[in-house]
Amino acid sequence: SRWLAAAALTAVNLSLFFLLRQPRLEPYYPPEPAAENATIESALESTLRIANETLPVLRRGLNEDTAKKTAEIIQKISEMAAVAITDREKVLAFIGVGCEKHQPGEQILTEATKQVVATGQMKIVPDTNALNCSRYNSCECPLGSAVIVPLKNRDEVIGTLKLYSTSHGHPPRHIVRLASGIAQLLSMQMELAELDRQAQLVTQARLEALHAQINPHFFFNTINTIVMYSRIDPEKTRQLLIHLAELFRKTLKRPGPFITFKEELECIETYFALEEARFGNKIRLVKDIDESLLHYEIPVLSIQPLVENAVRHGLSPKLGPGTVTISAHLKGRELRITISDDGVGIPPHRLHEVLKPGVGSGNGVGLSNVNERFKSLYGEDYGLKIQSKEGVGTKISLRIPLHHPAHAK
Repeated sequence: SRWLAAAALTAVNLSLFFLLRQPRLEPYYPPEPAAENATIESALESTLRIANETLPVLRRGLNEDTAKKTAEIIQKISEMAAVAITDREKVLAFIGVGCEKHQPGEQILTEATKQVVATGQMKIVPDTNALNCSRYNSCECPLGSAVIVPLKNRDEVIGTLKLYSTSHGHPPRHIVRLASGIAQLLSMQMELAELDRQAQLVTQARLEALHAQINPHFFFNTINTIVMYSRIDPEKTRQLLIHLAELFRKTLKRPGPFITFKEELECIETYFALEEARFGNKIRLVKDIDESLLHYEIPVLSIQPLVENAVRHGLSPKLGPGTVTISAHLKGRELRITISDDGVGIPPHRLHEVLKPGVGSGNGVGLSNVNERFKSLYGEDYGLKIQSKEGVGTKISLRIPLHHPAHAK
């Protein structure tokens, strides 16, 4: 959003004045004359220009495309001989002299870069040999030294930034500060971008949740059920209207990106009560959850969409009764939750598609939305796991790492 971008840029610019002046873990330099101070001021100006130009790029995260654009901006403004950006394992971008020998997609070979990834500390490479250019028999690499600094997100190293010079030996103080300032700037921008992405996903989840409650499939069926009961059971009608109002309230007024497991289950029970009024004994909800787990925080709208999916696409088309089971247990430092049903199952040709963005969105908050939010919050390994067999049922598993930094935000 525009306001977030403006706020982010203002915060970045103000922060840089302090970041570039505070003491750092860098080689000792004796006091320099006024000319050196002027050079440092120039480095600050360059860093602010880089902040302005890279902010819209890094809002899309760190990948080969955004890394290339970012490296081009840094190299153009800083006038360094070369600029490289890596993730934890491979080169994402290399711009400048010698670039024909450093291709994106190559594994990180420089030992100094691996050390920066492992320790999260800056590393200065003062000679060509340590840059691994000698691995090319015909290479006459013009690069003589480099400053390698970590890129971080929530204090976790996600890659490195490398500023290269054609000169040998320790780089001047203003180059070291420039590298450190740019790295902190990029890290801050990527964290802001991640927060923006999370806000957008949660907003999308809430909007889709509202749509799920008022679309014809759910809303009119529920209203028809209430009308039917109004003729024969006024008390039941009153209870259903209360449940419907409660579902709207709980869905739309949840504060923040996390709620307790107990609160999510309460919303599920309200939703299920409305569906039971329509389906009667055809559907049943079973919970296999120890009460000691109910206080743990989970991402908002993470389990309810999976239960709704099980009812609408698993049990509703089934001939005869069916059951949705929610089970949870602790394993190590993770809360593991499973939503299973004994419904019609998912056809094999559809199974690999249901988690693709935009595909599963017909189920209220789509499976793809939950999947994307989990991977964005906790990492690629924490996406939804789906097992299904036609005529047997479907099981969806998710893992929530306890004490994760995301929960402290």
